[in-house]
Amino acid sequence: MEILRVVVTGSVGAGKTTFIRTISEIEVVDTDKRVTEEETADIKSQTTVAFDFGRLNFESGRSLHIYGTPGQERFEFIWDMLIQKAHAYIILVNAHRPEDFRSTRRILKFMSQKVQIPLLIGLTHTDYPDAWSPSDIAIALGLTDESTRPPIIAVNATDRSSVFAAMITLIELMQTPMLH
Repeated sequence: MEILRVVVTGSVGAGKTTFIRTISEIEVVDTDKRVTEEETADIKSQTTVAFDFGRLNFESGRSLHIYGTPGQERFEFIWDMLIQKAHAYIILVNAHRPEDFRSTRRILKFMSQKVQIPLLIGLTHTDYPDAWSPSDIAIALGLTDESTRPPIIAVNATDRSSVFAAMITLIELMQTPMLH
């Protein structure tokens, strides 16, 4: 069986754990704990402190292992461990929280310095009235060169068909030779 490893990353509250729970065929292994930081507690009550794991099997004898990172910078060592063996990754960006774009940009920089593998930007919470447009988010993330910018798509982390569409796009990117 061929195993493809995908990392789901992004800032706190971007929808990483929900994304994995929505697509996984197995009960997700998670490390959610009660939030102790005031800043994170304003966003949610539970947070990932190590990583999440889900799996999806395909008829072709392939298995997709999906790893979700914690969003806090203090867990950078976990980002490093997970991305080193990944075949591709998706960064989830909360489209209606521009205050998170700086940390998302930092994660993007961290990952791109570690590996050169297919990347997809998934915009969550695009249905909110104050959500930023994909082009404005691309600029905020420093992705101004359209010829080298990874695909940016809307993803509803609670909707199975939306998450599947994102994963299919990412798998298609894995099949395409990387341009350097």
